[in-house]
Amino acid sequence: MRGAIHPNYRRVLFVDAATGDQWVTYSAIRTSSTAQWEGEELPTVRLEISSYSHPFWTGKAREVDTEGRMDRFRRRYGIKKKKS
Repeated sequence: MRGAIHPNYRRVLFVDAATGDQWVTYSAIRTSSTAQWEGEELPTVRLEISSYSHPFWTGKAREVDTEGRMDRFRRRYGIKKKKS
């Protein structure tokens, strides 16, 4: 087997940006940001949605609108927002 062709498989900290949940798993993903996790410096990946915040897994319906796309869609097609 040829050497130096495989990605660096290491522990990585994943952070759900919507809920703030964090977990460590092994991955070959490349990232430049790092964070402390239980006294260890780990590469960090921020996710917009994970199983901690996705409506299918949580059972809660909610809109995730990062760039105003939902408001622009509602204005364009004249859809009124639901009152909770």
